[in-house]
Amino acid sequence: MKLLKTSIKGLLIVKTDIYKDNRGFFKEVEKFKTLKKKFIFDCLSFSKKNTLRGLHLQKKKSQAKIITVTQGKILDVVVDLRKKSKTYGKHFSIEISEKSDFSLFIPQGFAHGFMCLSKTCIVYYKCTNYRDQKSEITLKWNDKDLKIKWPIKNPILSKKDSLGMALSDY
Repeated sequence: MKLLKTSIKGLLIVKTDIYKDNRGFFKEVEKFKTLKKKFIFDCLSFSKKNTLRGLHLQKKKSQAKIITVTQGKILDVVVDLRKKSKTYGKHFSIEISEKSDFSLFIPQGFAHGFMCLSKTCIVYYKCTNYRDQKSEITLKWNDKDLKIKWPIKNPILSKKDSLGMALSDY
């Protein structure tokens, strides 16, 4: 397992070990000795093509996350909302699929979202904190200040995600 830096400090690509044979493969997602984070909450989401989930953040009980795609393909997007960060308000995006030899490590203080690019997708999250609905906020997915290049203009959204706030209001 190797950690690769991105253009945003602390945001890492976790190159994973994959063992393939005639039966399929076995993939190691995370080792404590690599990231030195205690992941206590695991989640799984299933989405249809063109579904956009996010951009979500917990303000009080912030979560670090590892994102792995177990089926299909997504465009994963994170926004740095760490107030003292040199990259505050900047985003990073990457395509991740079930065939990817990596997962994405997202530190605390980032808004996170993704769009399903394949017919369906299943995304597996490992989180360092439990979900705290009371401190959860949603950024507007198409906020002009973020300049995120989503592949479509009219994604499938939840009511909560369609009512996201602008970065300038955060």
